[in-house]
Amino acid sequence: MSIEPTSFAREDGRWRFQWSPILVGALIATALSSIMVTFGATLGLGVSSASPTWRDASVALWVLSGLFLILQSLISFGCGGYMAGRTSTAVQGFEHEEVERFDGFQGIAAWALAVVIGALLTAMVAMATNRPSPLTTPPSAVEPSALSYEIDTLFRTTRRPANIDLTPLRAEAGRILLTSSSHNGVSTDDRAYLGQVVTAVTGLTAADADRRVDTVIGDSRKAISRARAAGIILAFSVAAALLFGAVAASAGAAAGGRHRDGMVLSGWMLHANRFRSRRSGWRRLSVTSPISGESVRSEE
Repeated sequence: MSIEPTSFAREDGRWRFQWSPILVGALIATALSSIMVTFGATLGLGVSSASPTWRDASVALWVLSGLFLILQSLISFGCGGYMAGRTSTAVQGFEHEEVERFDGFQGIAAWALAVVIGALLTAMVAMATNRPSPLTTPPSAVEPSALSYEIDTLFRTTRRPANIDLTPLRAEAGRILLTSSSHNGVSTDDRAYLGQVVTAVTGLTAADADRRVDTVIGDSRKAISRARAAGIILAFSVAAALLFGAVAASAGAAAGGRHRDGMVLSGWMLHANRFRSRRSGWRRLSVTSPISGESVRSEE
């Protein structure tokens, strides 16, 4: 005895989204993506990091991190799309191609909802970890985090007087160093001003302070360049991951719909259907129990 999948016909010839399977697929995709991203970050597969040593990472590691981001998108959105198609209710009154297209739309809807949920979760985590505090850290006193090490090098000394707040000076120096990546670079006046500040804070001679300023400006230019390259790779990886994720969700939903309707699956999914194929070869026989007299089923 075989169990036919639940189906219904659209008398008006229109098809509508089934939001319960879409929500299930989106939640599954979001959960799998969160797990895999966290696992990858634990292994060090991150394009950017809060650690000052992230700039020492090779370009190969950046590319590998981007490929992992794309891979996890394919897996998570593919699984989410499959569940959206597999758990949706079968429809009748349409051609096979139309039903498969509708299942693909279910997967794309699950993908879109998962992207929105992921964006909201990311924004909430970012707001919680980087919550601004105007009372303790005014905007004018915030130094660029990408140049914290260079600013430390600029004001490094062993004879610093006690009870001196360098926060405003560090923030101002950081904003000046940010101009090192511009077309014109740091202006002559800004370079001279940094030399005077370094001399006043560290006690170095004017010549030594100028040499330190020149070295820090060069290091800042390299750090900003690497940060910009990492940002480009990260943005491209996210865009590619989302694009491939939409394709995987649509293909997974179509495969789930075929699995739901008992149709022949694609070649790339046959290995996952071994148990189903083995189970379809079983024969169920009805026998009568000698004790209760009721009809029961046995498997061969």
